[in-house]
Amino acid sequence: MLTLRQIEVIRAIMITGTIAGAAKLLNVSAPGISRLMKHTERTLRLKLFERRHGRYVPTPEANDIFEQINGVYRKVDDLHYTLARIERGGGVELRLGSVPSICHVMVPRAIERLKRKHPDLRIEINILKIEEALDYLLLGKGEIAAMSYRLDHPGLDFMPLAMGELLCIVPQGHELAGRTRISAREIAAHPLIGIDPNDPYGRIMSEIFTRQDLGYDMAIKARFGSTVCALVKAGLGIAIIDQFTVAHGAMPGIVAIPIEEPTQFQTYVAIKNDKAPSLYAESFVRLLREEMNAVVVPRPGNQPATPEKT
Repeated sequence: MLTLRQIEVIRAIMITGTIAGAAKLLNVSAPGISRLMKHTERTLRLKLFERRHGRYVPTPEANDIFEQINGVYRKVDDLHYTLARIERGGGVELRLGSVPSICHVMVPRAIERLKRKHPDLRIEINILKIEEALDYLLLGKGEIAAMSYRLDHPGLDFMPLAMGELLCIVPQGHELAGRTRISAREIAAHPLIGIDPNDPYGRIMSEIFTRQDLGYDMAIKARFGSTVCALVKAGLGIAIIDQFTVAHGAMPGIVAIPIEEPTQFQTYVAIKNDKAPSLYAESFVRLLREEMNAVVVPRPGNQPATPEKT
């Protein structure tokens, strides 16, 4: 029985015609190649090469063996090609969804790193409302979805991404722009944009206002964080927004101020639980988690501001 190493040595001698050439091809010593070749011939009880004019020539009896060895190497080459194609993501499309707050800054940064690793991978990104995520996954429209909270559904698994917190945003030059921290009471004293109690992040802040018996004026409602930021930049009010939307200076013209009250929340990635995730989905989740955790500044003693919605 030939070992893979013996097959490798036999083929190297076939290609180069000499022991020294085979040793150089395999980056090993010539005496080692010679000893292994003699041992192989003894084991097989078959002479594989004859030495003629300083070169090793295959014997007629060994031709069938060499043909099989070449067949093995062709299969190995095919395997290497397939593995390389998988590594590059060739012929594959990753379909993923995300709520807007995570999709605006965090998802593109993770995608850029994913494409560096798998340059041929095709990607489809869908911005989802929270209520759209269930159908997106359960109907097979996409493989994974980044979520601002978890749902209770027997067909889905939820994996934690990162713990974030809310920030107060004001336009540059605003009277609050120089503050290093701000309270809910101070926030409620100004016209607000986009605080919707039915939104996961809006619910956190509205409950803080309610506990402190604070009234507030919500002058303008807006669904997406990018719109809220644009309205704030235009000087139409101040707003509460998640830190991921404004990370890495993504929204110039506004100033983000930490809030004194605990406003932490947990984010998740959801996946259908009857199918193993692809390696590309797993890589994306890992990279997204790294990107999100990189912008989180832990506040000792802070816990999520509201329990998970189930």
